[in-house]
Amino acid sequence: MKISIKVLLVSVLLLPILQSCKKEDVLLPQTNVSVMTTIEDHSPIYLFYEANGKDTLVEVNAKNSISTTNWIFNIDKRLSLGLIIPEIKVLQSKKKRSGHTNEEAINVFSYSDSITKSLAFLPFTDVQYKYDKDFSKFYIKEHTDLYIDYFNLTVNFNKQNQITVDGNEIEREEFVAYIKDFADFMSNGKTTIIHLNFDKHLSYNEYIQNKVLAWQLTSDKIQLSSYEFIYDKELLPECGCTL
Repeated sequence: MKISIKVLLVSVLLLPILQSCKKEDVLLPQTNVSVMTTIEDHSPIYLFYEANGKDTLVEVNAKNSISTTNWIFNIDKRLSLGLIIPEIKVLQSKKKRSGHTNEEAINVFSYSDSITKSLAFLPFTDVQYKYDKDFSKFYIKEHTDLYIDYFNLTVNFNKQNQITVDGNEIEREEFVAYIKDFADFMSNGKTTIIHLNFDKHLSYNEYIQNKVLAWQLTSDKIQLSSYEFIYDKELLPECGCTL
């Protein structure tokens, strides 16, 4: 069954959703590029924002999920990565462990395209999250044999949502062109792998915007690593270097 973008856009963005006898809204992130615009045979997953005094909580509704379908993750943009990534990891594992599987089924994040004013989707089926204590430059060093045949670039989105590439700060407007030019000049014919790192305090809204920005790099010469590092800077090894 093909999803109706218009219907889902109304139900997710505009209408309150009845959950646990109370009304809640999922406020979707917004960016200006559509990665995907349609998806068929889907199950909705909701991660709600809930304020409890000074604390922010995440409430998960996956009761309508069917393991053989494509899963659409509708996540409130106000939630932090520190709250949602553990929940996403649990849901990813649940789907993989299911006795009924569909090898062609995918997982996508939903968001709003500010240009077309419609719903869009960002696939993340193959993403494996490294959480809290890992950062790509250390991981690459520990697994040199896996990456020796590639040109590797560490991209970091820090707590202030600033971008660094191998420790060098890059303006957001220059990011895509910089990476493409740098990789073309330095890769020596090797495939370039972009390793994405995100401070766990970033909002989900910032995460989707950064992910879509990085997706614009992809080509036959540049790939995004399937590992993503959601880190707590306080838990990373002391290196005396710029992340």
